[in-house]
Amino acid sequence: MNRALHLTEQLIARRSLTPDDAQCQQILAERLEPLGFACESIVSGPDHFRVTNLWAKRPGKAAGAAARTLMFAGHTDVVPTGPLEQWSSDPFAPSHRDGKLYGRGAADMKTSIAAFVVAVEEFLAARPDPALSLALLITSDEEGPSIDGTVVVCERLKSRGERLDYCIVGEPTSVERVGDMIKNGRRGSLSGKLTVKGIQGHIASPQLAKNPIHLALPALDELATLEWDWGNEFFQPTSWQISNIHGGTGASNVIPGTVVIDFNFRYSTESTPEGLQKLTREVLDRHALDYQLDWVVGGLPFLTTPGELVGAMQGAIRTETGIEAELSTTGGTSDGRFISRICAQVVEFGPVNATIHKIDEHIAVADIDPLKNIYRRTIENLDALG
Repeated sequence: MNRALHLTEQLIARRSLTPDDAQCQQILAERLEPLGFACESIVSGPDHFRVTNLWAKRPGKAAGAAARTLMFAGHTDVVPTGPLEQWSSDPFAPSHRDGKLYGRGAADMKTSIAAFVVAVEEFLAARPDPALSLALLITSDEEGPSIDGTVVVCERLKSRGERLDYCIVGEPTSVERVGDMIKNGRRGSLSGKLTVKGIQGHIASPQLAKNPIHLALPALDELATLEWDWGNEFFQPTSWQISNIHGGTGASNVIPGTVVIDFNFRYSTESTPEGLQKLTREVLDRHALDYQLDWVVGGLPFLTTPGELVGAMQGAIRTETGIEAELSTTGGTSDGRFISRICAQVVEFGPVNATIHKIDEHIAVADIDPLKNIYRRTIENLDALG
Protein backbone atom coordinates (compact mmCIF):
# COMPACT_ATOMS: atom_id res chain seq x y z
CA MET A 1 0.00 0.00 0.00
CA ASN A 2 1.22 3.47 -0.91
CA ARG A 3 1.62 5.03 2.55
CA ALA A 4 0.90 8.60 1.46
CA LEU A 5 -2.22 7.44 -0.38
CA HIS A 6 -3.39 5.44 2.62
CA LEU A 7 -2.94 8.38 5.00
CA THR A 8 -4.75 10.68 2.55
CA GLU A 9 -7.68 8.27 2.53
CA GLN A 10 -7.72 8.18 6.33
CA LEU A 11 -7.93 11.96 6.48
CA ILE A 12 -10.59 12.28 3.76
CA ALA A 13 -12.75 9.82 5.68
CA ARG A 14 -12.94 12.31 8.55
CA ARG A 15 -15.85 14.77 8.16
CA SER A 16 -13.78 17.78 9.19
CA LEU A 17 -15.95 20.73 8.23
CA THR A 18 -14.67 24.02 9.67
CA PRO A 19 -13.96 24.25 12.60
CA ASP A 20 -14.28 20.52 13.39
CA ASP A 21 -10.96 18.72 13.02
CA ALA A 22 -12.77 15.36 13.46
CA GLN A 23 -9.58 13.95 15.06
CA CYS A 24 -7.49 14.31 11.91
CA GLN A 25 -4.75 15.92 13.99
CA GLN A 26 -4.80 12.99 16.40
CA ILE A 27 -4.05 10.68 13.47
CA LEU A 28 -1.13 12.92 12.52
CA ALA A 29 0.21 13.14 16.09
CA GLU A 30 0.17 9.35 16.34
CA ARG A 31 2.41 9.21 13.27
CA LEU A 32 4.73 12.02 14.40
CA GLU A 33 5.32 11.22 18.06
CA PRO A 34 7.23 7.95 17.39
CA LEU A 35 9.56 10.01 15.18
CA GLY A 36 10.54 12.24 18.09
CA PHE A 37 8.08 15.09 17.57
CA ALA A 38 6.70 16.84 20.64
CA CYS A 39 3.03 17.38 19.80
CA GLU A 40 0.93 20.10 21.38
CA SER A 41 -2.78 20.62 20.86
CA ILE A 42 -3.80 24.29 21.02
CA VAL A 43 -7.56 24.83 21.29
CA SER A 44 -8.97 28.30 20.71
CA GLY A 45 -12.26 30.07 20.10
CA PRO A 46 -15.69 30.26 21.76
CA ASP A 47 -17.66 27.14 22.69
CA HIS A 48 -19.76 27.30 19.53
CA PHE A 49 -16.67 27.54 17.29
CA ARG A 50 -13.85 25.59 18.92
CA VAL A 51 -10.77 25.42 16.74
CA THR A 52 -8.13 22.72 17.13
CA ASN A 53 -4.51 23.41 16.22
CA LEU A 54 -1.56 21.02 16.23
CA TRP A 55 1.97 22.24 16.83
CA ALA A 56 4.55 19.50 16.43
CA LYS A 57 8.32 19.94 16.50
CA ARG A 58 11.38 17.71 16.32
CA PRO A 59 14.69 19.43 17.17
CA GLY A 60 17.64 18.87 14.87
CA LYS A 61 21.17 18.15 16.07
CA ALA A 62 22.42 21.67 15.32
CA ALA A 63 22.41 23.89 18.39
CA GLY A 64 22.41 27.56 19.25
CA ALA A 65 22.67 30.11 16.49
CA ALA A 66 23.20 27.35 13.89
CA ALA A 67 19.80 25.73 14.50
CA ARG A 68 17.43 26.09 11.57
CA THR A 69 13.77 25.04 11.41
CA LEU A 70 11.63 24.03 8.46
CA MET A 71 7.90 24.15 9.19
CA PHE A 72 5.07 22.68 7.15
CA ALA A 73 1.73 24.46 7.53
CA GLY A 74 -1.64 23.06 6.55
CA HIS A 75 -5.30 22.77 7.44
CA THR A 76 -7.44 19.74 8.16
CA ASP A 77 -10.73 21.62 7.82
CA VAL A 78 -12.63 21.50 4.54
CA VAL A 79 -15.40 23.53 2.93
CA PRO A 80 -19.00 22.24 2.88
CA THR A 81 -19.79 19.62 0.27
CA GLY A 82 -22.66 21.36 -1.49
CA PRO A 83 -25.61 19.22 -2.66
CA LEU A 84 -24.76 15.61 -1.85
CA GLU A 85 -26.92 14.34 -4.69
CA GLN A 86 -24.57 16.04 -7.15
CA TRP A 87 -21.57 14.04 -5.95
CA SER A 88 -20.79 10.81 -7.75
CA SER A 89 -19.89 9.22 -4.40
CA ASP A 90 -19.95 10.06 -0.69
CA PRO A 91 -17.52 12.99 -0.28
CA PHE A 92 -16.30 11.57 3.03
CA ALA A 93 -15.85 8.02 1.76
CA PRO A 94 -12.65 8.10 -0.32
CA SER A 95 -13.27 6.36 -3.63
CA HIS A 96 -11.24 5.56 -6.74
CA ARG A 97 -12.34 5.97 -10.35
CA ASP A 98 -10.19 6.14 -13.47
CA GLY A 99 -6.97 6.64 -11.54
CA LYS A 100 -8.36 9.45 -9.40
CA LEU A 101 -9.04 9.65 -5.67
CA TYR A 102 -12.35 11.40 -4.93
CA GLY A 103 -13.38 13.08 -1.69
CA ARG A 104 -13.72 16.46 -0.01
CA GLY A 105 -10.24 17.68 0.84
CA ALA A 106 -8.47 15.45 -1.67
CA ALA A 107 -6.86 18.46 -3.34
CA ASP A 108 -7.33 21.07 -0.59
CA MET A 109 -5.36 19.96 1.34
CA LYS A 110 -5.40 16.53 2.94
CA THR A 111 -3.14 15.02 0.28
CA SER A 112 -0.50 17.68 0.95
CA ILE A 113 -0.57 16.97 4.68
CA ALA A 114 -0.33 13.22 4.17
CA ALA A 115 2.46 13.58 1.61
CA PHE A 116 4.52 15.79 3.93
CA VAL A 117 4.11 13.48 6.94
CA VAL A 118 5.23 10.46 4.91
CA ALA A 119 8.06 12.53 3.41
CA VAL A 120 9.25 13.27 6.95
CA GLU A 121 9.02 9.57 7.84
CA GLU A 122 11.17 8.63 4.85
CA PHE A 123 13.65 11.44 5.46
CA LEU A 124 14.18 10.47 9.11
CA ALA A 125 14.47 6.79 8.23
CA ALA A 126 17.40 7.70 5.99
CA ARG A 127 18.81 10.50 8.19
CA PRO A 128 17.80 9.81 11.80
CA ASP A 129 19.97 12.62 13.17
CA PRO A 130 19.60 15.60 10.82
CA ALA A 131 20.88 19.09 11.52
CA LEU A 132 17.55 20.58 10.49
CA SER A 133 14.70 20.95 12.97
CA LEU A 134 11.29 19.97 11.59
CA ALA A 135 7.88 21.29 12.61
CA LEU A 136 4.24 21.16 11.56
CA LEU A 137 1.49 23.68 12.22
CA ILE A 138 -1.91 22.23 11.38
CA THR A 139 -5.18 24.10 11.96
CA SER A 140 -8.91 23.45 11.61
CA ASP A 141 -9.73 27.12 10.89
CA GLU A 142 -8.31 28.02 7.49
CA GLU A 143 -11.46 27.72 5.43
CA GLY A 144 -13.43 29.72 8.01
CA PRO A 145 -12.84 33.11 9.64
CA SER A 146 -9.17 32.25 10.35
CA ILE A 147 -9.32 33.98 13.72
CA ASP A 148 -8.50 31.10 16.07
CA GLY A 149 -6.23 29.03 13.83
CA THR A 150 -2.75 29.66 12.47
CA VAL A 151 -2.68 33.27 13.65
CA VAL A 152 -3.16 32.17 17.28
CA VAL A 153 -0.36 29.60 17.05
CA CYS A 154 1.96 32.11 15.40
CA GLU A 155 1.35 34.60 18.19
CA ARG A 156 2.14 31.93 20.76
CA LEU A 157 5.32 30.89 18.95
CA LYS A 158 6.43 34.50 18.73
CA SER A 159 5.87 35.00 22.46
CA ARG A 160 8.05 31.94 23.13
CA GLY A 161 10.84 33.24 20.91
CA GLU A 162 10.48 30.26 18.61
CA ARG A 163 12.76 30.46 15.59
CA LEU A 164 11.36 29.59 12.15
CA ASP A 165 13.56 29.84 9.09
CA TYR A 166 11.55 28.19 6.34
CA CYS A 167 7.89 27.37 5.85
CA ILE A 168 6.06 25.34 3.21
CA VAL A 169 2.30 25.90 3.14
CA GLY A 170 0.63 22.90 1.50
CA GLU A 171 -1.83 24.86 -0.62
CA PRO A 172 -2.72 23.29 -3.99
CA THR A 173 -0.63 25.54 -6.25
CA SER A 174 0.05 23.33 -9.27
CA VAL A 175 -1.91 24.19 -12.41
CA GLU A 176 -1.43 21.53 -15.08
CA ARG A 177 1.17 19.19 -13.54
CA VAL A 178 2.49 18.69 -10.04
CA GLY A 179 5.47 20.99 -9.72
CA ASP A 180 4.67 23.57 -12.37
CA MET A 181 3.99 26.43 -9.93
CA ILE A 182 5.22 27.61 -6.55
CA LYS A 183 3.59 30.55 -4.80
CA ASN A 184 6.44 32.64 -3.40
CA GLY A 185 4.15 35.37 -2.10
CA ARG A 186 0.59 36.63 -1.97
CA ARG A 187 -1.07 40.00 -2.31
CA GLY A 188 -2.54 41.72 0.74
CA SER A 189 -6.28 42.07 1.27
CA LEU A 190 -7.89 45.29 2.51
CA SER A 191 -11.69 45.61 2.66
CA GLY A 192 -13.73 48.76 3.10
CA LYS A 193 -17.37 49.53 3.82
CA LEU A 194 -18.32 52.96 2.50
CA THR A 195 -21.59 54.56 3.61
CA VAL A 196 -22.52 57.66 1.61
CA LYS A 197 -25.23 59.81 3.19
CA GLY A 198 -27.93 61.78 1.40
CA ILE A 199 -31.48 62.92 2.12
CA GLN A 200 -34.40 60.56 1.60
CA GLY A 201 -37.36 61.91 -0.33
CA HIS A 202 -40.07 61.35 -2.90
CA ILE A 203 -38.68 60.42 -6.29
CA ALA A 204 -41.07 62.94 -7.94
CA SER A 205 -39.54 65.81 -5.94
CA PRO A 206 -35.76 65.37 -6.30
CA GLN A 207 -35.19 69.04 -5.41
CA LEU A 208 -36.28 68.20 -1.85
CA ALA A 209 -33.97 65.18 -1.55
CA LYS A 210 -30.32 64.32 -2.04
CA ASN A 211 -29.61 61.04 -3.84
CA PRO A 212 -26.48 59.42 -2.34
CA ILE A 213 -26.21 56.95 -5.22
CA HIS A 214 -25.92 59.75 -7.76
CA LEU A 215 -23.45 61.59 -5.53
CA ALA A 216 -21.26 58.51 -5.05
CA LEU A 217 -21.01 57.47 -8.72
CA PRO A 218 -18.31 59.95 -9.85
CA ALA A 219 -16.12 59.02 -6.87
CA LEU A 220 -16.64 55.31 -7.47
CA ASP A 221 -15.69 55.73 -11.10
CA GLU A 222 -12.48 57.50 -10.08
CA LEU A 223 -11.63 54.79 -7.55
CA ALA A 224 -12.26 52.08 -10.15
CA THR A 225 -9.91 53.65 -12.70
CA LEU A 226 -7.19 54.92 -10.37
CA GLU A 227 -3.69 53.43 -10.75
CA TRP A 228 -2.85 52.65 -7.15
CA ASP A 229 0.61 51.32 -7.97
CA TRP A 230 2.36 49.63 -10.88
CA GLY A 231 3.30 46.37 -9.16
CA ASN A 232 6.83 45.00 -9.44
CA GLU A 233 8.80 42.00 -10.67
CA PHE A 234 6.74 39.63 -8.53
CA PHE A 235 3.37 41.35 -8.11
CA GLN A 236 0.77 42.65 -10.53
CA PRO A 237 -0.57 46.16 -9.83
CA THR A 238 -2.92 46.68 -6.91
CA SER A 239 -6.59 46.27 -7.84
CA TRP A 240 -9.76 47.83 -6.37
CA GLN A 241 -13.08 46.07 -6.84
CA ILE A 242 -16.66 46.67 -5.62
CA SER A 243 -18.30 43.52 -4.27
CA ASN A 244 -21.69 44.82 -3.09
CA ILE A 245 -23.88 47.93 -3.35
CA HIS A 246 -26.88 48.33 -1.04
CA GLY A 247 -29.25 51.27 -1.39
CA GLY A 248 -32.94 52.05 -1.42
CA THR A 249 -36.00 51.10 0.60
CA GLY A 250 -37.34 48.62 -1.93
CA ALA A 251 -39.98 51.09 -3.09
CA SER A 252 -39.70 52.45 -6.62
CA ASN A 253 -40.81 55.96 -5.68
CA VAL A 254 -38.35 56.73 -2.84
CA ILE A 255 -34.93 58.34 -3.13
CA PRO A 256 -32.74 56.55 -0.56
CA GLY A 257 -31.10 58.30 2.35
CA THR A 258 -27.90 56.24 2.22
CA VAL A 259 -26.01 53.86 -0.03
CA VAL A 260 -23.49 51.31 1.25
CA ILE A 261 -20.65 50.09 -0.95
CA ASP A 262 -18.46 47.12 -0.03
CA PHE A 263 -15.10 47.04 -1.80
CA ASN A 264 -11.76 45.28 -1.59
CA PHE A 265 -8.14 45.97 -2.44
CA ARG A 266 -5.79 43.15 -3.42
CA TYR A 267 -2.54 45.00 -3.06
CA SER A 268 1.11 44.44 -3.81
CA THR A 269 4.16 45.08 -1.68
CA GLU A 270 4.38 48.46 -3.43
CA SER A 271 1.43 49.69 -1.34
CA THR A 272 0.49 49.72 2.34
CA PRO A 273 -2.94 49.63 4.04
CA GLU A 274 -2.29 53.11 5.41
CA GLY A 275 -1.39 54.52 2.01
CA LEU A 276 -4.43 52.97 0.29
CA GLN A 277 -6.74 54.27 3.00
CA LYS A 278 -5.27 57.77 2.66
CA LEU A 279 -5.70 57.82 -1.14
CA THR A 280 -9.29 56.57 -0.84
CA ARG A 281 -10.22 59.31 1.60
CA GLU A 282 -8.62 61.92 -0.65
CA VAL A 283 -10.84 60.85 -3.56
CA LEU A 284 -13.99 60.86 -1.42
CA ASP A 285 -13.15 64.24 0.06
CA ARG A 286 -12.45 65.70 -3.36
CA HIS A 287 -16.01 64.81 -4.36
CA ALA A 288 -17.36 66.48 -1.19
CA LEU A 289 -19.23 63.40 -0.01
CA ASP A 290 -20.81 63.02 3.41
CA TYR A 291 -19.58 59.54 4.25
CA GLN A 292 -18.49 56.99 6.81
CA LEU A 293 -15.71 54.55 6.01
CA ASP A 294 -14.83 51.38 7.94
CA TRP A 295 -11.80 49.21 7.20
CA VAL A 296 -10.73 45.59 7.74
CA VAL A 297 -7.20 44.44 6.94
CA GLY A 298 -7.64 40.83 5.87
CA GLY A 299 -3.95 40.16 5.40
CA LEU A 300 -0.63 41.78 4.67
CA PRO A 301 1.26 40.87 1.50
CA PHE A 302 4.32 38.67 1.74
CA LEU A 303 7.13 37.85 -0.65
CA THR A 304 9.93 35.31 -0.55
CA THR A 305 12.55 36.19 -3.15
CA PRO A 306 14.70 33.41 -4.66
CA GLY A 307 17.05 32.08 -2.01
CA GLU A 308 17.55 28.99 0.12
CA LEU A 309 13.94 27.80 0.35
CA VAL A 310 12.92 28.64 -3.21
CA GLY A 311 16.13 27.10 -4.52
CA ALA A 312 15.69 23.94 -2.44
CA MET A 313 12.15 23.43 -3.70
CA GLN A 314 12.84 24.27 -7.32
CA GLY A 315 15.76 21.84 -7.22
CA ALA A 316 13.57 19.14 -5.70
CA ILE A 317 10.90 19.64 -8.37
CA ARG A 318 13.50 19.60 -11.14
CA THR A 319 15.04 16.35 -9.88
CA GLU A 320 11.70 14.61 -9.34
CA THR A 321 9.79 15.78 -12.42
CA GLY A 322 12.14 17.61 -14.78
CA ILE A 323 9.89 20.69 -14.52
CA GLU A 324 11.22 24.22 -14.05
CA ALA A 325 8.72 25.53 -11.52
CA GLU A 326 7.25 28.97 -12.14
CA LEU A 327 7.16 31.45 -9.26
CA SER A 328 3.83 33.25 -8.84
CA THR A 329 2.04 35.53 -6.39
CA THR A 330 -1.41 35.37 -8.01
CA GLY A 331 -4.60 34.16 -6.38
CA GLY A 332 -6.23 34.73 -3.02
CA THR A 333 -4.85 34.72 0.49
CA SER A 334 -3.61 31.85 2.62
CA ASP A 335 -2.30 31.33 6.13
CA GLY A 336 1.08 32.32 4.76
CA ARG A 337 0.02 35.90 5.55
CA PHE A 338 0.24 35.09 9.27
CA ILE A 339 3.32 32.88 9.12
CA SER A 340 5.35 35.43 7.19
CA ARG A 341 5.27 37.69 10.26
CA ILE A 342 7.48 35.23 12.16
CA CYS A 343 9.24 33.40 9.32
CA ALA A 344 11.39 35.10 6.69
CA GLN A 345 11.02 32.51 3.92
CA VAL A 346 7.51 31.21 3.14
CA VAL A 347 6.32 29.43 0.01
CA GLU A 348 3.17 27.55 -0.91
CA PHE A 349 3.30 24.30 -2.83
CA GLY A 350 0.93 21.43 -3.38
CA PRO A 351 -1.06 19.40 -5.92
CA VAL A 352 -3.10 20.44 -8.94
CA ASN A 353 -5.83 22.87 -7.90
CA ALA A 354 -8.39 22.31 -10.69
CA THR A 355 -11.11 20.75 -8.47
CA ILE A 356 -10.69 22.51 -5.13
CA HIS A 357 -13.99 23.46 -3.44
CA LYS A 358 -15.91 21.78 -6.30
CA ILE A 359 -18.37 18.90 -6.51
CA ASP A 360 -16.41 15.64 -7.00
CA GLU A 361 -13.15 17.13 -5.76
CA HIS A 362 -10.34 14.73 -6.63
CA ILE A 363 -6.63 14.22 -7.17
CA ALA A 364 -4.79 11.94 -9.58
CA VAL A 365 -3.41 9.01 -7.60
CA ALA A 366 -0.28 9.12 -9.75
CA ASP A 367 0.45 12.63 -8.42
CA ILE A 368 0.65 11.62 -4.75
CA ASP A 369 4.08 9.96 -4.73
CA PRO A 370 5.78 12.72 -6.76
CA LEU A 371 4.34 15.31 -4.37
CA LYS A 372 5.64 13.35 -1.40
CA ASN A 373 9.05 12.98 -3.04
CA ILE A 374 9.27 16.71 -3.79
CA TYR A 375 8.62 17.48 -0.12
CA ARG A 376 11.23 14.91 0.95
CA ARG A 377 13.83 16.19 -1.51
CA THR A 378 13.21 19.77 -0.33
CA ILE A 379 13.87 18.69 3.25
CA GLU A 380 17.03 16.92 2.13
CA ASN A 381 18.24 19.97 0.21
CA LEU A 382 17.72 22.27 3.19
CA ASP A 383 19.34 19.85 5.62
CA ALA A 384 22.36 19.64 3.33
CA LEU A 385 22.94 23.36 3.86
CA GLY A 386 24.32 22.40 7.27
